Amino acid sequence: MLAVDVGGTKFAAAVIDADGEVHARAEEPIAGADPVAVLRRVVTAAGPRHVDAAAIGSAGPLDRRRGTVSPVNIPAWRDFPLAATVAQWLPAVPLSLAGDAQCMALGEWWRGGRPGSLLGVVVSTGIGGGLVLDGRPHLGPTGNAGHIGHITVDPRGQACPCGAVGCVETFASGPAMVRWARGRGWSGPDARALAAAAGAGDPVAREAFGRGAEALATGLLTTAALCDVDRVVVGGGVAEAGDVLFDPLRRALRARRGMAFLRRLRVEPAALGRDAGLFGAAALALQTSVD
Repeated sequence: MLAVDVGGTKFAAAVIDADGEVHARAEEPIAGADPVAVLRRVVTAAGPRHVDAAAIGSAGPLDRRRGTVSPVNIPAWRDFPLAATVAQWLPAVPLSLAGDAQCMALGEWWRGGRPGSLLGVVVSTGIGGGLVLDGRPHLGPTGNAGHIGHITVDPRGQACPCGAVGCVETFASGPAMVRWARGRGWSGPDARALAAAAGAGDPVAREAFGRGAEALATGLLTTAALCDVDRVVVGGGVAEAGDVLFDPLRRALRARRGMAFLRRLRVEPAALGRDAGLFGAAALALQTSVD
């Protein structure tokens, strides 16, 4: 299968077989480049002539029925026909499309040793999510199921780029935490530096991660209450902060979960790192070819 991962800052593609073995891989950043040209290079470099199914995991929002995407961090792509664009380079190859976080969740379920039903969350420049319920990806009719970053946690909160207010993303994404910290005197460059400062005990940085974790916990518990998942897998660049994020997140979950079935909810870091989305896209392609 050919797996394609369309993120906000990089594109990647890989040929992955039914046993999860990677046979070819290509990756390229998109900063300052034509996204379509980058996409074609990574798809071509991965060797599409040798595949019988393909799937794309893309930053969203997206519309699976139309095969279009509108990634927040790629302004040039609004209702961009991503599926049709890739399909022209893969004639006669069945092609599926899902959200990048949905593919991350499916990859962690398939190759990360995560049985049962789970919610996968990507905490990075934005916050995405995806659901695997009873061993199958739950994509929803438009392909946006599990979009936890846009659950409202404060109806009087800050405006979100999605058009709503007080979304989880306005508290817990990397840029949101950096903006909040800078408004209180912190002067570092980015979320990675903010995590390092929090780890070193900087009170503003620690509070930034604390309030982000509280908002994220609210979104997780809301999703768990609706979908009865028992596991959350968190990946993305901000999740690489480790205990700086996971300690306050787990504290917030313990303090707020009420119903007995929510108390079994476990939160774990992603096991597959940057390649979770590629493995998930491969799993989606495999499932589609079998179905």
